[in-house]
Amino acid sequence: MGAPKQTHTFQPGYLKLHDTGELSQRIEALWGKLESCDICPHKCGVNRLQDQKGECRTGKKAKVSSFGPHFGEESPLVGRYGSGTIFFTHCNLLCIFCQNYDISHLGEGYEVDEEKIAEIMLSLQNLGCHNINFVTPTHVVPQIVKALPFAIEQGLNVPLVYNTGGYDSVDTLKLLDGIFDIYMPDLKYSDDKIAQRYCSAKDYSQTVRQAIRMMQKQVGDLVIDDRGIALKGLLIRHLILPEDLAGTYQTMKFIAEEISKNTYVNLMDQYRPCFKANDYPLLDRRITQKEFIRAIKIAKDFGIKRLDGLGGFKLF
Repeated sequence: MGAPKQTHTFQPGYLKLHDTGELSQRIEALWGKLESCDICPHKCGVNRLQDQKGECRTGKKAKVSSFGPHFGEESPLVGRYGSGTIFFTHCNLLCIFCQNYDISHLGEGYEVDEEKIAEIMLSLQNLGCHNINFVTPTHVVPQIVKALPFAIEQGLNVPLVYNTGGYDSVDTLKLLDGIFDIYMPDLKYSDDKIAQRYCSAKDYSQTVRQAIRMMQKQVGDLVIDDRGIALKGLLIRHLILPEDLAGTYQTMKFIAEEISKNTYVNLMDQYRPCFKANDYPLLDRRITQKEFIRAIKIAKDFGIKRLDGLGGFKLF
């Protein structure tokens, strides 16, 4: 089966929710979850409305590190004018090899209110970006969703991308149904023992699978328009790690058998030792060409054909 296509008369789902009043109800429900925070699977229980901070070290206001058109994302997101990325500070996953550790671990960024988030979204749309791409949104979804009415009333009308590390709560995702058009989760680890060693989510593998099932249920396979631009659907990222620490076979098996063989998958080859990775012997090197080719073969053997490029290696 090839890539689903349609013309670019697509209307993002959040516009309908705004028109019917449903969006305001979702905002109220999400905002209420901050009082004893269970936004993500950590369920820290702190009162973020009073600026108490849990695992994500974020209080009532979101923090933004940077924003702008991004041309290094997956091709259906980038198009001609780029993906409008907004990088949020902090993270609920905290991988010890994070390439954006200055943002996720060190907290580089500045606090913004909801009107500022709306202003950023509109500025990216005005630059011609094909979507608004929220990077690491899991811990700040109430703030993002609360910003939407401000932006909608000033003309926001491009798809919204939920670009997550994958450690997401199904209960929270249910409140996002129809708001985010494109889900783009990482599927980092297939073994909880590996996850516990390298990040702050000891139950990552089962949690991310439950989250991805919910994402697929809401948006389905990735749909692109006649320009090659993504409009709606699921896109999964899988970062290849040295020594198969990411569990590529198990990951592709899960996608093919429990999600869809028509899933758009980015097998990412850009791992390099960052932050504390050099303290861990198995992570202190880049991946090899052989490791990357193996990952591609595994995906294809499971019938997954919608692969985003072939990475930086010359394969043949």
